[in-house]
Amino acid sequence: MDDLKPFLAEVLSGVASEYADIRLEESEKARIVHRGREFYELGQTFDRGGCIRVFHRGNWGSAGFNRVDDKLKELARDVAAAVEAMPSRPGNLGELPAVTESVTVPEADDPRKVPLAEKHALIKHYNDILLKTPGITTTQLRYNDVFRETTFLSSEGRFITQESVYTGFSCRAVARDGKNVREYSDSFGKTQGFASLADREVMVERIAKIALDLLKAEPLPAGKYDVIIDPVMAGVFAHEAFGRLAEADKYPTNDRLRELMKVGTQYGVDDLTIVDDGSMPGERGSYRFDDEGVEAQRTELIKGGLIAGHLHDRQSAQRMGEKVTGNARAVSARHAPVVRMSNTYIEPRSANIEDMLDSVERGLYICGSRGGMTELESFTFASQYARLVEHGRQTKLLYDVTLSGNVFETLKNIELIGDDLVMLGGLAGGGKNDQSPLPVGLGAPHVLMRNVVIGGR
Repeated sequence: MDDLKPFLAEVLSGVASEYADIRLEESEKARIVHRGREFYELGQTFDRGGCIRVFHRGNWGSAGFNRVDDKLKELARDVAAAVEAMPSRPGNLGELPAVTESVTVPEADDPRKVPLAEKHALIKHYNDILLKTPGITTTQLRYNDVFRETTFLSSEGRFITQESVYTGFSCRAVARDGKNVREYSDSFGKTQGFASLADREVMVERIAKIALDLLKAEPLPAGKYDVIIDPVMAGVFAHEAFGRLAEADKYPTNDRLRELMKVGTQYGVDDLTIVDDGSMPGERGSYRFDDEGVEAQRTELIKGGLIAGHLHDRQSAQRMGEKVTGNARAVSARHAPVVRMSNTYIEPRSANIEDMLDSVERGLYICGSRGGMTELESFTFASQYARLVEHGRQTKLLYDVTLSGNVFETLKNIELIGDDLVMLGGLAGGGKNDQSPLPVGLGAPHVLMRNVVIGGR
């Protein structure tokens, strides 16, 4: 890829505009799927492509491509001409200094070095653990890895080559007792090598156990409850309910959202800090440079209960007079980047789970997430399961438990924040502007909230 720099510079030199950049990407992926006792899918794919972007008089133009040849010069000129024809709009990008950087992955983390048969053997081993568990009737296991190399060059002289890697797998177990059917799933994934997936038997055995336990779970009457949410649900809440609102590219067309997210507005207790940090080592949403060539960094979205910052690409940062945060991200080099979270989490504090349980007379301990929906500040999330808490003790196992409410009111109802931060990755990713899955990480410690609206039966 380094050998391409002179050619890519020549492509950009023919563009008459304020700014232009070009990204070229090569990726190699492996995918394995087991369903029950059937081996469903095994394959590897290779892809190469890229994107040219041009910025002029407040407007962007972009075009994807599959081949690197002299036709790129014509494509770049066509994009520039299209942008030149657009009506002028206010706004600029600011400036970034020229830089040359090369980011490499340790050879031991390169999943391409591991034979496909070895990857298959590990996933089959985990699948066999589930299938040998009495009461588990079917399963689904998915394995994915990717090795990606991206070359970025801008008209400002920022030249960055960047390798990245991801490996992960997910497990789902279905338990049956007569007509009663329950399921439970979990996943694990990091920007690390294949070796990070070894020795996950305890996780797989736990998946089978919870699926079987849920056969005895009871429905829950709807109402308002004091709730302890585990790191999975708390991380989903931080990401889905709040993190999406912090993506500042939506603010110019949404006055209400811009007002709700005004810096300095108080929404939480003094202990509450929510962070987005793409520079965390090894996490699902981690990277050295985003897709505009800006270095990943830590951004405090809430600090001490107050709105403290927003997530930006270069244009949204300039519009709001704030610092660029390195959150311009694309699902592949064929797409123009959008503002997107990286690793979003609630910072841990000093409480422990025993403190939280002791403070609940009658409430819920809510675990896991089966997804949900958000609409501006309103949210609804479904848990994987919950337990009734009575006088500080966990009692009945419950299912069909959902949380809903207004994110800002819910933040105010946080009372205790745990000391046990867990970061999560897995195979899931975020979606935005028809780009999915954009790799993201999320995390939290246990969190105690008062008077949460809970849906049940």
